[in-house]
Amino acid sequence: MDLDLRLVRYFVTVADELHFGRAAAKLFISQPALSKQIRRLETDVGATLFVRDSRHVALTPRGERFLHLARQLLATADQMLREPAPHHLRIAHIFELDTSRVVADAFLAAHPGFRLVQSQLDSARQLAALLADELDVAIIRVTSALKAAHPAGWRHRLLRLEPFRLVGRPGDPRRPVVSVHERPLEVFADAPGTALYNVHGRYLSSLEQHTGLTLHWLGNPGTFDTCHAALTRARDSAYLLEFDSYARRYDDLGIPVHRPRELQPVYPWSLAWREGGQPESVRAFLAVAEEVGTRERWLNPERVDGVPLWAPAEDLAVAGG
Repeated sequence: MDLDLRLVRYFVTVADELHFGRAAAKLFISQPALSKQIRRLETDVGATLFVRDSRHVALTPRGERFLHLARQLLATADQMLREPAPHHLRIAHIFELDTSRVVADAFLAAHPGFRLVQSQLDSARQLAALLADELDVAIIRVTSALKAAHPAGWRHRLLRLEPFRLVGRPGDPRRPVVSVHERPLEVFADAPGTALYNVHGRYLSSLEQHTGLTLHWLGNPGTFDTCHAALTRARDSAYLLEFDSYARRYDDLGIPVHRPRELQPVYPWSLAWREGGQPESVRAFLAVAEEVGTRERWLNPERVDGVPLWAPAEDLAVAGG
């Protein structure tokens, strides 16, 4: 049997999106046609690669192993078809969170001769892609688990401590500060024990353990518009614990956003790159990122006077490299 590279590309796109509808739109084919092609690939390799239900798509253990090899195969095929592009830089974003996007905009403004090739991957997949030479730079949450899984071949540097805010309901009074104990606390994230529980979810589990709070896990809609729609449909009284990136957008739409009174959770974003000699594009991107972080005071986030910053102990342990 010859492996069809077209089907492998389809598989990687679905694995990146974990959503057949979004993957189909990205590939410019219909969702039923994409599902049929993935089933054909699964038949060819003799294994189930995805677990599907009405709400989620997740990779099986066989799918995780196949994904790693598929990325290597496609990277090799691409190298065979194209000359290296020294002025291209490959990066990825995590949904519509703004750290990587702000740096990308600043990089292109400072270096208009470079071209960005952009994808969407979570922290663990960004690191895997970086080490497989499918990304040139990553902006991710670095954890001790990621370092244990990939102990060599890369370096990292803390870039930003992104604060979390408490987003109220439309029509709530505007107050600068509220207590995390005042209302139930909701999070857009996949809960422990689910197939899509990931690096972000483990951060939130650490927050639960530290505070004694019981978070209400709502799943991860991903894009801001989908999160906003879910929030405006809610009829109960609660606060949504949200990244500052999204909280600012809620505030722009007139939805009250508050700072937490008891502690200020911050999400550590780090730059990551491969060890060894760096091409000019990577060196330039790292320099721009550091300039942006300094200008925006990303390592000194705004908070209520006297409120301690909080991040999981493992984040603080690995932040220095």
